[in-house]
Amino acid sequence: MALAQALGDGVVFGHVTALRLLEVEVPWTLAGDDRLHVVARHPQDRPRRTRGGVVAHWSRQALLGTAAVGELAVTSPEQTFVHVATGLRMPDDVVVLGDAMMRRQAMLTTPARLVDAAERTFKVKGIVRVREQIERMRPGTDSSPESRTRLALVDAHLPCPHVNQVVRAPGGEYVKRVDLLYPDLKIAIEYDGDQHRTDRAQWREDVRARRRLEELGWIVIVVVADDVREPRSLVARVRAAIRSRTGTAL
Repeated sequence: MALAQALGDGVVFGHVTALRLLEVEVPWTLAGDDRLHVVARHPQDRPRRTRGGVVAHWSRQALLGTAAVGELAVTSPEQTFVHVATGLRMPDDVVVLGDAMMRRQAMLTTPARLVDAAERTFKVKGIVRVREQIERMRPGTDSSPESRTRLALVDAHLPCPHVNQVVRAPGGEYVKRVDLLYPDLKIAIEYDGDQHRTDRAQWREDVRARRRLEELGWIVIVVVADDVREPRSLVARVRAAIRSRTGTAL
């Protein structure tokens, strides 16, 4: 708030600072950057004197998309995505960031709006890579490990699973919202994060729901962090499950 009062009208918070104010998960490669980033609409608006812990940028776009978080002006979700994503070196990191901005319970943007923002951005290093990755993003995810699990399967040339769909019993009874699934093949892929270790009630509910899925004829594949870091075993399990349903090797 103190910095905001010292800034001119043409300057807003951006980059990782905007991500944090918008409550979007910061990419792991930038998690240690706790400086305050500000963005000016024009070069002449950029603060001439920067103080410790403050980084000043200016946007090359004629119209800088902005939003408000309380009393603070920040770059819009789409503008923030472009600013941060163009600095990410790994394509999967770009996809994970896009997914994080379209969480099931906090949908800040849409693929179409991200495409529009990326297409309106020119002469910025990394923007071509960003444009190429938007089609790999999926709205409605719940966590970055789920996104990375999906990407590991697609990178292994397996079909892209559906995201966070509800499975119901034949009579309409709610069974579970599954992280990743192939509904036609009745294959469910569930990521077990730290909350399953610390929240016993959640763990018990997940075990109950997964048993019910199996009773209904679903194959349930549980994924942990090690599977995401080294996905060969995970890919083999999913490939075998698909083969068992289709009789076709992928």
